[in-house]
Amino acid sequence: MTAAFWKATGERMARTFAQAVLALLGGDGLGLVDLDWGAALSVGGLAAVAALLTAIVTSGGTEGPGVMETVATADTPRGPRSI
Repeated sequence: MTAAFWKATGERMARTFAQAVLALLGGDGLGLVDLDWGAALSVGGLAAVAALLTAIVTSGGTEGPGVMETVATADTPRGPRSI
């Protein structure tokens, strides 16, 4: 597994952690659930670990963190493409 894989996986873990914590705190603010910060951070951490394990299990080797993803290289086309 390459540095690009670990970088992409780390970014995915951070996004997943933030999404889980914000969703729980938002639900707490709306009165849907009753959580404290410790519980929200614990769930966020578990979600981040799940994202890490998913990236490792579904990695196609050195291509990227997901089954359908590839790591961009210097010669990868950028910008919109016409149909």
